[in-house]
Amino acid sequence: MKVIYSEKQNLHRVKYEFLSGEATPCFEKPERADMVLNAINANEGYEVVAPKEFGLEPMRWVHTADYVEFLQNAWNEWEDTYGPDRDASPYCFVPARHLRNRVPKDIEGKLGYYSFDMTAAITKTSFEAIASAVDCALTGVDMLIDGDKAAFALCRPPGHHAAPDLMGGYCYINNAAIAAEGLRRKGHNKVAILDIDYHHGNGTQTIFYGRNDVLFTSIHGDPDYDYPHYLGFADETGEGKGEGFNLNIPLPQGKTDWSLYRPALETAIEKIRSFGADSLVISLGMDTYENDPISHFKLKLEDYLQIGTMLGELGLPTLFVFEGGYAVDDLGHNTVAVLNGFRSAN
Repeated sequence: MKVIYSEKQNLHRVKYEFLSGEATPCFEKPERADMVLNAINANEGYEVVAPKEFGLEPMRWVHTADYVEFLQNAWNEWEDTYGPDRDASPYCFVPARHLRNRVPKDIEGKLGYYSFDMTAAITKTSFEAIASAVDCALTGVDMLIDGDKAAFALCRPPGHHAAPDLMGGYCYINNAAIAAEGLRRKGHNKVAILDIDYHHGNGTQTIFYGRNDVLFTSIHGDPDYDYPHYLGFADETGEGKGEGFNLNIPLPQGKTDWSLYRPALETAIEKIRSFGADSLVISLGMDTYENDPISHFKLKLEDYLQIGTMLGELGLPTLFVFEGGYAVDDLGHNTVAVLNGFRSAN
């Protein structure tokens, strides 16, 4: 299996995030990808390759042009106003209840307009990393189109929380959504996305919510208690042409081990089978692990091998797109377990 990775993704390093009432070093950091890459290199059957470059246009397939332009220019505007020593981060947010929906001229206001939380700060070199992650995903798309059975886009920063014009949850541009749209544009009539990150992929859901050519399925922590809180409920099934093409399976925090997770995964897989997908994009979040510092499921290393096997048994061309996972020491082993399970089924 080919693994697509670029060292440019190390250019994104946010100093702090605000979590549970205090500033803390950011959990989403370059070491995450480093640990996965180390585990890949320690296993046979993988080939690490650099991505091709695709430019900015694919970002505009799923994001608004003004949002992409904002991401390009945000750091320069921030540095001109606040200097180079602090990460660019929002202070207040809109649209929110009782406030006008308009873009301010000040960069701090713009950051709030295009953000839904305080976890997606921007640094001087963030956009280079963001663009490189997109390149990794699209290189994986080309591999599937050229006949590869599977590929792993080791994308960082992650993307599944990024909506058409909103960043948040460490996400800026939605790599998995761009990959799915890329597969559609290259002849795959039906593309399924399965998001197995602990946190609901609200951005991906929003992008495809009104469409019937891309199925979105997600298994995640119950948003009544878990981030992102305002999307990810079971009654969100799509709208318009997309009615019936969105499946959310929220599971209880602190209680979900393999005995609860496996039937949820079986339900999602059956939905993908009945959809008749031509290809599959996996938002591969690994924060369902029992020792993840910011999540609350109880999956173990051996469970990830079974997840990969079950996904492989679908028999679909499959692109894995890396998302969350913050137990850094074990992250590589858990990720490779999914990939090894998938390969064992093919």
